[in-house]
Amino acid sequence: MEYVKIGNVKIAKTLALAPMAGVADRPFRHLCMEYGASYCVTEMVSSKGLCYSDSKTAELCTITHNERPCAIQLFGCEPEYMAKSVRLILPYNPDIIDINMGCPVPKIVNNGSGSALLKDIPLAMDIVKAVKSETDIPITVKMRIGWDDTSINALEFANAIEKAGVDSIAVHGRTRNQFYSGKANWDIIKQIKENSSIPIIGNGDINTLEDCLKMYDYTNCDLAMAGRGAYGNPFLFKEVNSYFNGMPYNPPTIEERMDTMLYHIRLILEGSKSEELGIRTARKHSAWYMTGLYGSAKFRSRCYSLSSYNEVVQLAKDFIQLQREHKEI
Repeated sequence: MEYVKIGNVKIAKTLALAPMAGVADRPFRHLCMEYGASYCVTEMVSSKGLCYSDSKTAELCTITHNERPCAIQLFGCEPEYMAKSVRLILPYNPDIIDINMGCPVPKIVNNGSGSALLKDIPLAMDIVKAVKSETDIPITVKMRIGWDDTSINALEFANAIEKAGVDSIAVHGRTRNQFYSGKANWDIIKQIKENSSIPIIGNGDINTLEDCLKMYDYTNCDLAMAGRGAYGNPFLFKEVNSYFNGMPYNPPTIEERMDTMLYHIRLILEGSKSEELGIRTARKHSAWYMTGLYGSAKFRSRCYSLSSYNEVVQLAKDFIQLQREHKEI
């Protein structure tokens, strides 16, 4: 097994879980790490929210032992608030602090944060320096390759933030304007790796073991990271982990897939204030576990109207029965 070191943090060179707002919450991180993810990152946390003692923001910073190694991801565009927020998250003992410079969502970029920082390299450097000045914990940045196809400045940007002191960079091979459409540009990731002396994490279009291996082979990145490929699919981490450990891997049966879905939803409910709130979060995840399987489109409407755990159990039973009947035809 090979490892990459980000600062003093040792991470298995298998497959990491990307930060995803509204998806990579604590239950999902717990599950993916249990299935073999080598590293994970929290949902993005507002630096200003922390500074103004927002209770929801603080909740996002909590890391359990099941999730480690784990980074807390901060977003913001004001160096002074970013620096102060670092002091506020230190009691949560993050293994790494990650700075979001890649989120494409309008409400984030319209405030000058996320992908908007790709257009202001001096400010991005100031943010890295401000965050670095507050801690010895490794500092990383998650970025995209540029704002749009006419302004791809990833190499210049990566070199600048490396010079500012960042310990590692995760590169999503899309522009801000692509959001999640089109194809990720692995050529840019490869170029950044060839011109950097710090660990580079490759992200974008990793949906299978083969994709993961190709990312490593083509870009020579130090670590591969999956985002949407993990939706309803923690088995991806198990498959990748099995491959790198020389262990056999058998794809999940429909029964195993539904058992994992139910386990995931129980994790969600354990951390929720009420069953109603937990089930709301669970709806999209239940639908993802069925993606690509026979009859999933018909079941999706049931997923999005779930109101109790008992309904989820019945949904799983009915879906298993449908798959068995389809197999017998």
